Amino acid sequence: MSFKKKKRYRKRRARGVQVVFREFQKDKLALASLFFLIVIIAFVFIASLFIDQESLMRINLYDRYSAPGEKYLLGADQGGKDILGQLIIGARNSILIAFAITVITGFIGIVVGLICGYFGGWVDNLIMRFIDFFVTIPSLMLIIVFVTLVPKYTVMSFILIMSAFLWTGTARLVRSKALSESRRDYVSASKTLGTSDFVIIRREVAPNLSSLLIVELTLNFAGNVGIETGLSYLGFGLPPSTPSLGTLVSYANNPLVLQEYWWVWLPASLFILFMMLAINYIGQALRRSADVKQRLG
Repeated sequence: MSFKKKKRYRKRRARGVQVVFREFQKDKLALASLFFLIVIIAFVFIASLFIDQESLMRINLYDRYSAPGEKYLLGADQGGKDILGQLIIGARNSILIAFAITVITGFIGIVVGLICGYFGGWVDNLIMRFIDFFVTIPSLMLIIVFVTLVPKYTVMSFILIMSAFLWTGTARLVRSKALSESRRDYVSASKTLGTSDFVIIRREVAPNLSSLLIVELTLNFAGNVGIETGLSYLGFGLPPSTPSLGTLVSYANNPLVLQEYWWVWLPASLFILFMMLAINYIGQALRRSADVKQRLG
């Protein structure tokens, strides 16, 4: 890439950052959501360093359903385990798992989508028929089946199983955008100059999809948190010995716990609600930043 091209690319990237910054300045709710999300994630990860998961999950029937403030700040569950500790470790696990799944599925989806959109032809047809087959399969049901069948089930196996079925949406989105980008004049000019396909995809096509990818990956992160907590709620998520937000919420299935011991399930439910709302508002601001017609700033 020539010096002039690099300079133009840096200016374009700087303008993109300024657009996002102005959008958050105009949308106070999105800015507050971003601040809330940063603070809560920082608190969860710092606080989790001071919690021993093994001792946290040890059953103590003497503290069974202890009310908030008696021994623990947010009370205890039916096994006498600290709700606040489980909430912190469960939130950390959910965030790490969702982040790992988002990175893995994002990488696979972006690579596959760029290849399909750039090369087109039989490569696109072959891969897209495979993706279409994946889309028609009820992925959540297959995830549950694999989780049930996998021996010595761990957090890593859960991440890999979910990632294997959740990359197709990103691939289809990237492919549709890459199809139009690969037909533009700057791509044709680069091919005429003898630039390799890999360099064109990496340096020219992919950067023009960056705004779209940021929005997509942000919303995918929120969706992956929801899927993980939902599967844990149903009993097909994290192993029983690993704290999870979905497991805490599932205690509300017991009518007695739902009515009498609200502190067991309510904190996790509120945490999920506020975190999903914050990510959603942030995603909306990023989406407006990528669309000139919808921008506030």
